[in-house]
Amino acid sequence: MTSTRTFAAVDLGATSGRVMHARVGPDLLESAEAHRFPNTPLRRPDGLRWDVESLHRGVLDGLRAVARAGGADSVGIDTWAVDYGLLDAEGELLDQPFHYRDARTEDVAERVRASVGPAELYAVTGLQHLPFNTVYQLAADRDSGRLAAARTLLLMPDLLVHRLTGEAGAEATNASTTGLFDARTGTWSKALLGRLGLDPALLPPLRRPGEPAGTLLPHVAEATGLPASTPVTAVASHDTASAVAAVPAEEPDFAFLSCGTWSLAGLELDAPVLTEESRAANFTNELGIDGTTRYLRNIMGLWLLTETQRTWREQGLPHALGPLLAAAAKARPFAAVIDPDAPEFLAPGDMPARIAAYCVRTGQRPPEDQGSLVRTLLEALALAHARTLRRAAALAGREIRTVHLVGGGSRNELLCRLTADATGLPVVAGPAEATALGNVLVQARAHGLVPDRTAMRRLVASTQPLRRCTPGGDRAAWDAAARRIGLD
Repeated sequence: MTSTRTFAAVDLGATSGRVMHARVGPDLLESAEAHRFPNTPLRRPDGLRWDVESLHRGVLDGLRAVARAGGADSVGIDTWAVDYGLLDAEGELLDQPFHYRDARTEDVAERVRASVGPAELYAVTGLQHLPFNTVYQLAADRDSGRLAAARTLLLMPDLLVHRLTGEAGAEATNASTTGLFDARTGTWSKALLGRLGLDPALLPPLRRPGEPAGTLLPHVAEATGLPASTPVTAVASHDTASAVAAVPAEEPDFAFLSCGTWSLAGLELDAPVLTEESRAANFTNELGIDGTTRYLRNIMGLWLLTETQRTWREQGLPHALGPLLAAAAKARPFAAVIDPDAPEFLAPGDMPARIAAYCVRTGQRPPEDQGSLVRTLLEALALAHARTLRRAAALAGREIRTVHLVGGGSRNELLCRLTADATGLPVVAGPAEATALGNVLVQARAHGLVPDRTAMRRLVASTQPLRRCTPGGDRAAWDAAARRIGLD
Protein backbone atom coordinates (compact mmCIF):
# COMPACT_ATOMS: atom_id res chain seq x y z
CA MET A 1 0.00 0.00 0.00
CA THR A 2 1.31 3.43 -0.93
CA SER A 3 2.16 5.65 2.03
CA THR A 4 0.63 8.75 0.38
CA ARG A 5 -2.84 9.03 -1.12
CA THR A 6 -4.97 11.80 -2.54
CA PHE A 7 -8.53 12.82 -1.71
CA ALA A 8 -11.16 15.25 -2.95
CA ALA A 9 -13.12 17.12 -0.28
CA VAL A 10 -16.31 18.85 -1.41
CA ASP A 11 -17.07 21.49 1.22
CA LEU A 12 -20.21 23.59 0.77
CA GLY A 13 -21.03 26.61 2.90
CA ALA A 14 -23.97 28.97 2.95
CA THR A 15 -22.41 31.45 0.51
CA SER A 16 -19.88 29.43 -1.49
CA GLY A 17 -18.64 25.95 -2.23
CA ARG A 18 -15.22 24.60 -3.00
CA VAL A 19 -13.55 21.36 -3.92
CA MET A 20 -10.24 20.76 -2.19
CA HIS A 21 -7.53 18.41 -3.46
CA ALA A 22 -5.51 16.92 -0.61
CA ARG A 23 -2.56 14.60 -0.05
CA VAL A 24 -2.16 12.60 3.14
CA GLY A 25 0.81 10.57 4.34
CA PRO A 26 2.46 9.58 7.63
CA ASP A 27 3.75 13.13 8.22
CA LEU A 28 1.89 14.90 5.43
CA LEU A 29 -1.42 16.74 5.31
CA GLU A 30 -1.68 19.34 2.59
CA SER A 31 -4.58 20.65 0.58
CA ALA A 32 -5.16 23.10 -2.23
CA GLU A 33 -8.32 24.60 -3.62
CA ALA A 34 -9.14 22.95 -6.94
CA HIS A 35 -12.26 24.98 -7.61
CA ARG A 36 -14.50 27.52 -5.85
CA PHE A 37 -18.00 28.52 -6.87
CA PRO A 38 -20.76 30.72 -5.48
CA ASN A 39 -23.75 29.38 -3.57
CA THR A 40 -26.48 31.86 -4.45
CA PRO A 41 -29.99 31.12 -3.15
CA LEU A 42 -33.02 31.39 -5.42
CA ARG A 43 -35.59 33.98 -4.36
CA ARG A 44 -38.90 32.63 -5.61
CA PRO A 45 -42.47 33.76 -4.94
CA ASP A 46 -42.97 30.74 -2.68
CA GLY A 47 -39.80 31.32 -0.66
CA LEU A 48 -36.03 31.17 -0.47
CA ARG A 49 -34.53 28.05 -2.06
CA TRP A 50 -31.15 26.43 -2.68
CA ASP A 51 -30.05 26.06 -6.31
CA VAL A 52 -29.09 22.37 -6.34
CA GLU A 53 -28.47 22.31 -10.08
CA SER A 54 -25.90 25.09 -9.77
CA LEU A 55 -24.27 23.38 -6.78
CA HIS A 56 -24.08 20.08 -8.66
CA ARG A 57 -22.43 21.80 -11.62
CA GLY A 58 -19.92 23.39 -9.26
CA VAL A 59 -19.10 20.01 -7.73
CA LEU A 60 -18.60 18.45 -11.18
CA ASP A 61 -16.36 21.34 -12.23
CA GLY A 62 -14.31 20.85 -9.09
CA LEU A 63 -13.96 17.11 -9.59
CA ARG A 64 -12.94 17.78 -13.18
CA ALA A 65 -10.15 20.01 -11.85
CA VAL A 66 -9.13 17.24 -9.42
CA ALA A 67 -8.96 14.75 -12.30
CA ARG A 68 -6.71 17.11 -14.27
CA ALA A 69 -4.45 17.42 -11.22
CA GLY A 70 -3.98 13.67 -10.93
CA GLY A 71 -7.24 12.29 -9.56
CA ALA A 72 -8.33 11.13 -6.13
CA ASP A 73 -8.53 7.88 -4.23
CA SER A 74 -11.87 8.95 -2.75
CA VAL A 75 -14.42 11.79 -2.67
CA GLY A 76 -16.23 13.11 0.40
CA ILE A 77 -18.96 15.77 0.76
CA ASP A 78 -19.87 17.98 3.71
CA THR A 79 -22.39 20.84 3.91
CA TRP A 80 -24.45 22.77 6.41
CA ALA A 81 -27.17 20.97 8.34
CA VAL A 82 -31.00 20.79 8.60
CA ASP A 83 -31.97 21.45 4.94
CA TYR A 84 -33.09 18.66 2.61
CA GLY A 85 -34.42 17.70 -0.80
CA LEU A 86 -37.45 15.50 -1.46
CA LEU A 87 -37.30 12.77 -4.09
CA ASP A 88 -40.24 11.14 -5.86
CA ALA A 89 -40.75 7.41 -6.47
CA GLU A 90 -38.34 7.53 -9.43
CA GLY A 91 -35.62 9.15 -7.37
CA GLU A 92 -36.02 12.58 -8.99
CA LEU A 93 -35.86 15.81 -7.02
CA LEU A 94 -39.38 17.21 -6.65
CA ASP A 95 -38.28 20.84 -6.26
CA GLN A 96 -35.34 22.93 -5.13
CA PRO A 97 -34.83 22.59 -1.36
CA PHE A 98 -35.93 25.37 0.94
CA HIS A 99 -33.26 27.55 2.58
CA TYR A 100 -33.15 27.46 6.39
CA ARG A 101 -33.51 31.26 6.43
CA ASP A 102 -36.85 31.03 4.65
CA ALA A 103 -39.70 32.37 6.80
CA ARG A 104 -42.11 29.46 6.34
CA THR A 105 -41.26 27.89 9.72
CA GLU A 106 -41.80 30.98 11.86
CA ASP A 107 -44.99 29.72 13.52
CA VAL A 108 -44.55 25.98 13.06
CA ALA A 109 -42.90 25.14 16.38
CA GLU A 110 -46.11 25.80 18.31
CA ARG A 111 -48.00 23.35 16.10
CA VAL A 112 -45.32 20.69 16.60
CA ARG A 113 -45.46 21.21 20.37
CA ALA A 114 -49.15 20.30 20.28
CA SER A 115 -48.05 16.77 19.26
CA VAL A 116 -44.74 16.51 21.14
CA GLY A 117 -43.91 18.84 24.02
CA PRO A 118 -40.52 20.58 24.07
CA ALA A 119 -39.29 18.63 27.11
CA GLU A 120 -40.19 15.31 25.49
CA LEU A 121 -38.65 16.34 22.17
CA TYR A 122 -35.40 17.30 23.90
CA ALA A 123 -35.32 14.11 25.96
CA VAL A 124 -35.24 12.11 22.71
CA THR A 125 -33.22 14.32 20.35
CA GLY A 126 -31.18 16.57 22.66
CA LEU A 127 -31.41 19.39 20.13
CA GLN A 128 -31.23 23.11 20.70
CA HIS A 129 -34.45 24.80 19.65
CA LEU A 130 -33.95 26.65 16.38
CA PRO A 131 -36.98 27.66 14.31
CA PHE A 132 -35.48 26.14 11.15
CA ASN A 133 -34.68 22.67 12.52
CA THR A 134 -35.60 19.93 10.06
CA VAL A 135 -38.47 18.73 12.22
CA TYR A 136 -40.16 22.13 11.86
CA GLN A 137 -39.42 22.38 8.14
CA LEU A 138 -40.98 18.95 7.63
CA ALA A 139 -44.06 19.96 9.61
CA ALA A 140 -44.43 23.00 7.33
CA ASP A 141 -44.10 20.77 4.25
CA ARG A 142 -46.60 18.27 5.65
CA ASP A 143 -49.15 20.96 6.43
CA SER A 144 -48.78 22.51 2.95
CA GLY A 145 -49.15 19.17 1.15
CA ARG A 146 -45.59 19.24 -0.22
CA LEU A 147 -44.89 15.78 1.22
CA ALA A 148 -47.66 14.09 -0.75
CA ALA A 149 -45.49 12.96 -3.67
CA ALA A 150 -42.27 12.53 -1.65
CA ARG A 151 -40.82 9.07 -1.13
CA THR A 152 -37.31 9.89 0.14
CA LEU A 153 -35.80 12.74 2.11
CA LEU A 154 -32.11 13.44 1.59
CA LEU A 155 -30.21 16.00 3.63
CA MET A 156 -28.08 18.34 1.53
CA PRO A 157 -24.79 16.40 1.58
CA ASP A 158 -26.64 13.14 0.98
CA LEU A 159 -28.54 14.73 -1.90
CA LEU A 160 -25.26 15.66 -3.59
CA VAL A 161 -23.82 12.19 -2.89
CA HIS A 162 -26.94 10.77 -4.57
CA ARG A 163 -26.23 12.95 -7.61
CA LEU A 164 -22.77 11.39 -7.85
CA THR A 165 -23.54 7.76 -7.02
CA GLY A 166 -27.28 7.13 -7.32
CA GLU A 167 -27.20 5.76 -3.75
CA ALA A 168 -29.55 7.06 -1.04
CA GLY A 169 -28.47 7.26 2.58
CA ALA A 170 -28.33 9.55 5.59
CA GLU A 171 -24.95 10.26 7.16
CA ALA A 172 -25.37 10.14 10.91
CA THR A 173 -23.66 13.37 12.05
CA ASN A 174 -26.01 15.38 9.84
CA ALA A 175 -29.00 13.19 10.66
CA SER A 176 -28.45 14.04 14.32
CA THR A 177 -29.34 17.70 13.60
CA THR A 178 -32.83 16.97 12.27
CA GLY A 179 -34.86 16.62 15.46
CA LEU A 180 -35.86 13.12 14.26
CA PHE A 181 -32.80 11.27 15.60
CA ASP A 182 -32.57 9.52 18.97
CA ALA A 183 -29.51 10.92 20.75
CA ARG A 184 -29.23 7.89 23.04
CA THR A 185 -29.54 5.09 20.47
CA GLY A 186 -27.99 6.81 17.45
CA THR A 187 -30.92 5.82 15.22
CA TRP A 188 -33.98 7.42 13.68
CA SER A 189 -36.74 7.73 16.29
CA LYS A 190 -39.70 5.85 14.84
CA ALA A 191 -41.79 6.71 17.90
CA LEU A 192 -41.18 10.40 17.35
CA LEU A 193 -41.93 10.13 13.65
CA GLY A 194 -45.22 8.46 14.45
CA ARG A 195 -46.20 11.18 16.91
CA LEU A 196 -45.45 13.81 14.28
CA GLY A 197 -47.42 12.04 11.55
CA LEU A 198 -44.34 11.44 9.39
CA ASP A 199 -43.74 8.25 7.42
CA PRO A 200 -40.55 6.50 8.63
CA ALA A 201 -40.03 5.20 5.07
CA LEU A 202 -39.24 8.79 4.07
CA LEU A 203 -35.89 8.56 5.88
CA PRO A 204 -33.11 6.48 4.25
CA PRO A 205 -30.73 4.11 6.05
CA LEU A 206 -28.05 5.70 8.20
CA ARG A 207 -24.36 5.76 7.29
CA ARG A 208 -21.49 6.38 9.68
CA PRO A 209 -18.41 8.48 8.91
CA GLY A 210 -15.91 6.39 6.97
CA GLU A 211 -18.45 4.01 5.46
CA PRO A 212 -18.70 3.64 1.67
CA ALA A 213 -21.42 5.66 -0.07
CA GLY A 214 -21.08 4.21 -3.57
CA THR A 215 -18.97 4.83 -6.65
CA LEU A 216 -19.34 7.38 -9.42
CA LEU A 217 -22.19 6.90 -11.89
CA PRO A 218 -21.00 6.39 -15.48
CA HIS A 219 -22.20 9.80 -16.66
CA VAL A 220 -20.53 11.47 -13.65
CA ALA A 221 -17.27 9.70 -14.43
CA GLU A 222 -17.52 10.85 -18.04
CA ALA A 223 -18.28 14.43 -17.03
CA THR A 224 -15.40 14.66 -14.54
CA GLY A 225 -12.70 12.47 -16.05
CA LEU A 226 -12.43 10.43 -12.84
CA PRO A 227 -12.72 6.63 -13.07
CA ALA A 228 -16.19 5.20 -12.46
CA SER A 229 -14.57 3.03 -9.78
CA THR A 230 -13.72 6.13 -7.68
CA PRO A 231 -15.35 5.60 -4.28
CA VAL A 232 -17.43 8.23 -2.53
CA THR A 233 -16.87 7.95 1.22
CA ALA A 234 -19.34 9.09 3.86
CA VAL A 235 -17.45 11.68 5.89
CA ALA A 236 -18.68 13.62 8.90
CA SER A 237 -21.01 15.37 6.48
CA HIS A 238 -22.23 18.06 8.85
CA ASP A 239 -19.57 20.70 8.29
CA THR A 240 -19.20 21.37 12.02
CA ALA A 241 -18.63 17.66 12.69
CA SER A 242 -15.86 17.69 10.08
CA ALA A 243 -14.37 20.85 11.60
CA VAL A 244 -14.34 19.36 15.10
CA ALA A 245 -12.71 16.20 13.73
CA ALA A 246 -9.78 18.40 12.67
CA VAL A 247 -9.41 20.34 15.93
CA PRO A 248 -5.66 20.06 16.70
CA ALA A 249 -6.24 19.29 20.38
CA GLU A 250 -3.59 17.30 22.19
CA GLU A 251 -5.28 17.63 25.58
CA PRO A 252 -8.73 16.37 26.67
CA ASP A 253 -9.92 19.53 28.43
CA PHE A 254 -10.54 21.63 25.35
CA ALA A 255 -13.45 23.60 23.97
CA PHE A 256 -14.04 24.29 20.30
CA LEU A 257 -15.28 27.29 18.38
CA SER A 258 -16.03 26.54 14.74
CA CYS A 259 -16.36 30.06 13.48
CA GLY A 260 -17.75 31.07 10.10
CA THR A 261 -21.24 32.20 9.09
CA TRP A 262 -22.24 30.68 12.44
CA SER A 263 -20.14 30.24 15.55
CA LEU A 264 -20.58 26.76 16.96
CA ALA A 265 -19.27 26.82 20.51
CA GLY A 266 -19.00 23.78 22.71
CA LEU A 267 -17.34 20.62 23.97
CA GLU A 268 -16.66 17.12 22.68
CA LEU A 269 -18.21 14.61 25.09
CA ASP A 270 -18.56 10.85 25.36
CA ALA A 271 -22.33 11.02 25.87
CA PRO A 272 -25.18 13.52 25.41
CA VAL A 273 -26.39 15.84 28.17
CA LEU A 274 -30.19 15.51 28.15
CA THR A 275 -31.10 17.19 31.40
CA GLU A 276 -33.91 19.70 31.78
CA GLU A 277 -31.30 22.28 32.76
CA SER A 278 -29.51 21.68 29.46
CA ARG A 279 -32.77 22.08 27.54
CA ALA A 280 -33.58 25.30 29.34
CA ALA A 281 -30.13 26.63 28.39
CA ASN A 282 -30.87 25.67 24.76
CA PHE A 283 -27.79 23.50 24.22
CA THR A 284 -27.68 20.92 21.48
CA ASN A 285 -26.30 17.38 21.37
CA GLU A 286 -25.11 16.48 17.88
CA LEU A 287 -23.20 13.42 16.80
CA GLY A 288 -19.49 13.58 16.10
CA ILE A 289 -17.11 10.99 14.74
CA ASP A 290 -16.60 7.78 16.72
CA GLY A 291 -19.93 8.20 18.50
CA THR A 292 -18.84 11.33 20.35
CA THR A 293 -21.28 14.11 21.17
CA ARG A 294 -20.76 17.68 20.03
CA TYR A 295 -22.34 19.55 22.93
CA LEU A 296 -22.78 23.10 21.70
CA ARG A 297 -24.86 26.13 20.97
CA ASN A 298 -25.26 27.98 17.69
CA ILE A 299 -24.27 31.65 17.82
CA MET A 300 -25.05 33.96 14.92
CA GLY A 301 -21.38 34.25 13.96
CA LEU A 302 -19.62 36.22 11.23
CA TRP A 303 -22.88 36.44 9.30
CA LEU A 304 -23.28 39.77 11.11
CA LEU A 305 -20.03 41.06 9.62
CA THR A 306 -20.49 39.69 6.10
CA GLU A 307 -24.02 41.11 5.89
CA THR A 308 -22.68 44.44 7.13
CA GLN A 309 -19.98 44.39 4.45
CA ARG A 310 -22.54 43.47 1.81
CA THR A 311 -24.75 46.40 2.80
CA TRP A 312 -21.84 48.84 2.73
CA ARG A 313 -20.77 47.54 -0.68
CA GLU A 314 -24.27 48.10 -2.07
CA GLN A 315 -24.28 51.60 -0.57
CA GLY A 316 -20.93 52.43 -2.19
CA LEU A 317 -19.12 52.62 1.16
CA PRO A 318 -15.70 51.12 2.01
CA HIS A 319 -16.13 47.43 2.75
CA ALA A 320 -12.71 45.72 2.48
CA LEU A 321 -12.12 43.56 5.55
CA GLY A 322 -8.50 44.49 6.27
CA PRO A 323 -9.04 48.24 6.73
CA LEU A 324 -12.27 47.63 8.66
CA LEU A 325 -10.47 45.36 11.14
CA ALA A 326 -7.61 47.84 11.50
CA ALA A 327 -10.13 50.58 12.32
CA ALA A 328 -11.97 48.28 14.72
CA ALA A 329 -8.75 47.49 16.59
CA LYS A 330 -8.30 51.22 17.28
CA ALA A 331 -11.94 51.90 18.17
CA ARG A 332 -13.09 52.51 21.73
CA PRO A 333 -14.03 49.24 23.50
CA PHE A 334 -17.67 48.57 24.35
CA ALA A 335 -19.10 51.68 22.70
CA ALA A 336 -22.24 49.55 22.37
CA VAL A 337 -23.05 45.97 23.39
CA ILE A 338 -25.40 43.80 21.35
CA ASP A 339 -26.69 40.24 21.56
CA PRO A 340 -25.68 38.57 18.28
CA ASP A 341 -28.53 36.07 18.64
CA ALA A 342 -31.28 38.69 18.70
CA PRO A 343 -33.95 37.54 16.20
CA GLU A 344 -33.78 40.73 14.13
CA PHE A 345 -30.28 39.73 12.97
CA LEU A 346 -31.26 36.36 11.44
CA ALA A 347 -32.64 37.32 8.02
CA PRO A 348 -30.67 38.98 5.19
CA GLY A 349 -30.94 42.77 5.08
CA ASP A 350 -29.44 46.09 6.12
CA MET A 351 -27.42 44.92 9.14
CA PRO A 352 -25.94 48.32 10.09
CA ALA A 353 -29.45 49.82 10.26
CA ARG A 354 -30.67 46.89 12.35
CA ILE A 355 -27.76 47.26 14.76
CA ALA A 356 -28.47 50.98 15.11
CA ALA A 357 -32.14 50.26 15.80
CA TYR A 358 -31.18 47.59 18.36
CA CYS A 359 -28.95 50.09 20.17
CA VAL A 360 -31.70 52.68 20.27
CA ARG A 361 -34.18 50.10 21.56
CA THR A 362 -31.80 49.09 24.36
CA GLY A 363 -30.98 52.65 25.38
CA GLN A 364 -27.52 52.81 23.81
CA ARG A 365 -25.94 55.19 21.33
CA PRO A 366 -25.37 53.42 17.99
CA PRO A 367 -21.76 53.03 16.78
CA GLU A 368 -20.65 56.29 15.19
CA ASP A 369 -18.41 54.98 12.41
CA GLN A 370 -17.52 51.79 10.54
CA GLY A 371 -14.62 50.82 12.79
CA SER A 372 -16.74 51.21 15.91
CA LEU A 373 -19.55 49.13 14.41
CA VAL A 374 -17.18 46.31 13.43
CA ARG A 375 -15.65 46.31 16.90
CA THR A 376 -19.15 46.16 18.40
CA LEU A 377 -19.90 43.07 16.30
CA LEU A 378 -16.67 41.28 17.20
CA GLU A 379 -16.99 42.11 20.91
CA ALA A 380 -20.53 40.74 20.81
CA LEU A 381 -19.29 37.46 19.32
CA ALA A 382 -16.47 37.22 21.87
CA LEU A 383 -18.93 37.80 24.74
CA ALA A 384 -21.29 35.18 23.32
CA HIS A 385 -18.40 32.73 22.92
CA ALA A 386 -17.42 33.23 26.56
CA ARG A 387 -20.95 32.92 27.93
CA THR A 388 -21.66 29.79 25.89
CA LEU A 389 -18.45 27.98 26.82
CA ARG A 390 -18.81 28.77 30.52
CA ARG A 391 -22.36 27.43 30.49
CA ALA A 392 -21.42 24.32 28.51
CA ALA A 393 -18.67 23.48 30.98
CA ALA A 394 -21.02 23.91 33.94
CA LEU A 395 -23.79 21.79 32.41
CA ALA A 396 -21.40 19.01 31.34
CA GLY A 397 -19.33 19.06 34.53
CA ARG A 398 -16.13 19.74 32.59
CA GLU A 399 -13.18 22.07 33.00
CA ILE A 400 -11.86 23.97 29.98
CA ARG A 401 -8.14 24.71 29.75
CA THR A 402 -7.82 25.70 26.07
CA VAL A 403 -10.16 27.03 23.39
CA HIS A 404 -9.54 25.89 19.80
CA LEU A 405 -10.96 28.38 17.32
CA VAL A 406 -11.11 26.83 13.84
CA GLY A 407 -12.64 27.79 10.51
CA GLY A 408 -12.57 31.04 8.59
CA GLY A 409 -12.90 33.09 11.76
CA SER A 410 -9.45 31.89 12.87
CA ARG A 411 -7.94 34.24 10.27
CA ASN A 412 -9.50 37.20 12.09
CA GLU A 413 -6.76 38.07 14.59
CA LEU A 414 -8.87 40.68 16.37
CA LEU A 415 -11.72 38.21 16.94
CA CYS A 416 -9.29 35.61 18.29
CA ARG A 417 -7.70 38.12 20.66
CA LEU A 418 -11.08 39.40 21.87
CA THR A 419 -12.27 35.81 22.43
CA ALA A 420 -9.19 35.07 24.55
CA ASP A 421 -9.84 38.24 26.57
CA ALA A 422 -13.55 37.50 27.00
CA THR A 423 -13.08 33.85 28.03
CA GLY A 424 -9.93 34.39 30.09
CA LEU A 425 -8.49 31.31 28.36
CA PRO A 426 -5.74 30.74 25.81
CA VAL A 427 -7.10 30.49 22.28
CA VAL A 428 -5.37 28.36 19.64
CA ALA A 429 -6.42 29.74 16.26
CA GLY A 430 -6.46 27.44 13.24
CA PRO A 431 -6.64 25.67 11.00
CA ALA A 432 -8.80 27.92 8.86
CA GLU A 433 -9.54 24.94 6.60
CA ALA A 434 -10.63 22.68 9.45
CA THR A 435 -13.86 21.55 7.76
CA ALA A 436 -12.14 20.42 4.57
CA LEU A 437 -9.28 18.83 6.53
CA GLY A 438 -11.72 16.90 8.73
CA ASN A 439 -13.48 15.71 5.57
CA VAL A 440 -10.12 14.55 4.16
CA LEU A 441 -8.97 12.88 7.37
CA VAL A 442 -12.10 10.73 7.70
CA GLN A 443 -11.47 9.54 4.15
CA ALA A 444 -7.80 8.95 4.96
CA ARG A 445 -8.70 6.89 8.03
CA ALA A 446 -11.14 4.82 5.99
CA HIS A 447 -8.25 4.08 3.62
CA GLY A 448 -5.90 3.04 6.44
CA LEU A 449 -3.60 6.07 6.47
CA VAL A 450 -4.31 7.20 10.04
CA PRO A 451 -5.42 4.81 12.77
CA ASP A 452 -7.69 6.87 15.00
CA ARG A 453 -9.03 10.27 16.04
CA THR A 454 -5.99 11.03 18.18
CA ALA A 455 -3.64 10.45 15.24
CA MET A 456 -5.86 12.60 13.00
CA ARG A 457 -5.59 15.52 15.41
CA ARG A 458 -1.88 15.02 15.96
CA LEU A 459 -1.34 15.19 12.20
CA VAL A 460 -3.24 18.48 12.02
CA ALA A 461 -1.24 19.93 14.92
CA SER A 462 2.10 18.97 13.36
CA THR A 463 1.39 20.11 9.80
CA GLN A 464 -0.90 23.16 9.93
CA PRO A 465 -0.06 26.76 10.87
CA LEU A 466 -1.54 27.61 14.27
CA ARG A 467 -1.51 30.83 16.29
CA ARG A 468 -1.86 31.17 20.07
CA CYS A 469 -3.59 34.12 21.75
CA THR A 470 -3.16 34.57 25.49
CA PRO A 471 -5.86 36.36 27.49
CA GLY A 472 -5.36 39.97 28.53
CA GLY A 473 -7.40 43.13 28.65
CA ASP A 474 -9.50 44.55 31.44
CA ARG A 475 -11.40 41.68 33.08
CA ALA A 476 -13.75 44.04 34.93
CA ALA A 477 -14.62 45.84 31.68
CA TRP A 478 -15.54 42.54 30.00
CA ASP A 479 -17.69 41.50 32.95
CA ALA A 480 -19.45 44.88 32.97
CA ALA A 481 -20.10 44.69 29.22
CA ALA A 482 -21.58 41.22 29.59
CA ARG A 483 -23.96 42.44 32.30
CA ARG A 484 -25.13 45.37 30.17
CA ILE A 485 -27.02 43.12 27.76
CA GLY A 486 -27.39 39.85 29.68
CA LEU A 487 -24.39 38.09 28.12
CA ASP A 488 -22.91 37.18 31.49
